[in-house]
Amino acid sequence: MTMVGKLLSRTLNLFRERRRSFSSSSGLYGFPHLKTPKGFESFVDEAIQRSAELIAYISTAPPAADVMRTMDEISDTVCCVVDSAELCRHTHPNREFLQEANKASFRINEYLHYLNTNHDLYNAVKKAEQECHMLSEEAQRGVRNLRADFERGGIHLSSEKLHRVNSLNIEISQLSRQYNENIVMDPGNVDIYPSSRIPKSLHYLVKPIYRSGSSIVTGSNTVLKEKGYQITTDPQTVAAILQHSSDDEVRKMVYTQGNSVPHANVEVLRRLISARHELAQMMGCKSYAEFAVKPNMATTPDVVRSFLLEMSKMVQAKSKEEFELLTKFKRETFGRSDGNLRAWDEAYYMTMMKSSTYKLDNSVVASYFSLSNCIEGLKVLVQSLFGATFHNIPLEPGESWDPQVLKLSLHHPEEGDLGYLYLDLYSRKGKYPGCAHFAIKGGRKISQTEYQLPVVALVCNFPCSRSPSAVRLNHWEVETLFHEFGHALHSLLSRTDYQHFSGTRVVLDFAEIPSNLFEYYAWDYRVLKRFARHYSTGEEIPRKLVESMKGAKDMFATTDLQRQIFYALVDQTLFGEQPLPYGDTSSVVAELKRQHTCWEHVEGTHWEARFSHLLNYGAGYYSYLYAKCFAATIWKKLCQEDPLSLTTGFALRTKFLQHGGARDPASLLNDLVGDGIYRHCNGGIIPDISSLCDEMKLVEEYQQQVHLL
Repeated sequence: MTMVGKLLSRTLNLFRERRRSFSSSSGLYGFPHLKTPKGFESFVDEAIQRSAELIAYISTAPPAADVMRTMDEISDTVCCVVDSAELCRHTHPNREFLQEANKASFRINEYLHYLNTNHDLYNAVKKAEQECHMLSEEAQRGVRNLRADFERGGIHLSSEKLHRVNSLNIEISQLSRQYNENIVMDPGNVDIYPSSRIPKSLHYLVKPIYRSGSSIVTGSNTVLKEKGYQITTDPQTVAAILQHSSDDEVRKMVYTQGNSVPHANVEVLRRLISARHELAQMMGCKSYAEFAVKPNMATTPDVVRSFLLEMSKMVQAKSKEEFELLTKFKRETFGRSDGNLRAWDEAYYMTMMKSSTYKLDNSVVASYFSLSNCIEGLKVLVQSLFGATFHNIPLEPGESWDPQVLKLSLHHPEEGDLGYLYLDLYSRKGKYPGCAHFAIKGGRKISQTEYQLPVVALVCNFPCSRSPSAVRLNHWEVETLFHEFGHALHSLLSRTDYQHFSGTRVVLDFAEIPSNLFEYYAWDYRVLKRFARHYSTGEEIPRKLVESMKGAKDMFATTDLQRQIFYALVDQTLFGEQPLPYGDTSSVVAELKRQHTCWEHVEGTHWEARFSHLLNYGAGYYSYLYAKCFAATIWKKLCQEDPLSLTTGFALRTKFLQHGGARDPASLLNDLVGDGIYRHCNGGIIPDISSLCDEMKLVEEYQQQVHLL
């Protein structure tokens, strides 16, 4: 047997062994190594050993097709460890598993660095790129991407420059970790006296404190310490206080403190910006924004900035109208003609005005969205759109990390199982605090007859209960669930040849399109009536209630959009060309807020000190807005007429979701809805914003803008 034959035979045997273990007695996530925490060590060992065999094969100068396939197997082998460790680190309640996952993460990332700086692999990929004209479109794209990925790590630079790039990457990683640790360790707090200033409805957020300096003497001469409450100013608590506290001074104190901590992160961020800027210049770019945006659809910061400024102008007039409407409401509420709006007023008066206008009661809305109903809603989507069904699969001993985790298979009557989905939906101590989609295993073609099915986890933090029917979600939680489910479907329905392109492994400004699209399904009455039923009576959600919910959502939608534009402009500016305009980071935030919003900057605050998207999406935050525009067009042109039809689902699956990152994203979008979904601009593409403007009733502003272009 030739070396190629031996390699292919070993690949097939490993694949079949993994598949058997996934459907029989197995360890965590179906990996046999992970029956115990210490299994992470052997999981890493085997990944390194298997990768070494594959590297040895590549060093024999095989044909271009074999180079691509073998590189993808290396990637798959390593990614299974990386992704499993990542999910475990964020969700596993067992301390030993967490520790071993952290160790595995550190070791496998060290090995990734070795792979990314391996000149034998880089040279083989470069040679394959020169010979790839006979390969499939996906394989050609894969080889080009691999070469570009190597070079983004600096492998093509001199040894001296490469050493500096490696040092900078380590520094950036350390600064990012420090930034996040500071947020956890220093959430800030404010002390409120007297205790009567905090209503009972907010007591679950605070803890009682006492001070002796203001003692109270009772009639019996008993000295009592004055009681107050301490509010920890973490983001979730700040949001709740700003939305529900009627005390103007309390809101001011909480807003100011919550946007001023951790102060140490001002310096951490400055150093992070400096390190990223130097890294970008080592790579021949003028700024980190140029380096970060280059692989994306936008291609250059100039294209991104053009898009953001266009959006900013578009929302300016209506945002001002909404600001004036809210100012008027505040003045009428207090009977004062001089009551100006402050930054800490926004959430409170918006909530109050929406409630008074639409008579919405969140508890009434939630009564139609039990968690069991919402899971049924996900099943309705896959059945109606794709003719597929979710089946509960019993978990094998050791496969789960919590008793309430569910495992589902996505099954098609003609194609069989399409992939597997773990649902980890309930909040618990030490768990990742938000909602997220985690890849565990990417889909890829093993042979002409065998395919590695994708495995993903959908992680949320809904209130814990023994019964899903007893958990009732706020509608924003339903929207978040559908958003993350959009990511999960992108992975589960992906049918790429290479796991390198599986599901959400796409360019950054394309990745959020499916998730934004599926948010629309959480608002459409035709969809909601299929699963949203009252938890006790079984009554279908009334159309009038859904219309009120949508009315409240739309009431200050332009202000919300303007805030996202502001965030994206801050992100682009901080990671743009240096030195920073306007001075330090806080001055940048203050000036951009003045230019692009109706709200004042509160002196002394440092909002950027805990906006962690600056780490994860450095110079890429604009991608949320790209996705919002693209999703609006797809919904309007493809889904809105009949959102639950098999015809709609067939188009979404075959022209969009199944391709992952294997095809040019602009071509995919064009094939899905036709010409006009984007326009070319200075070498990049900008999404068409007309559908979003129509949806948000900004048509007049859009027409004026088009006239100026």
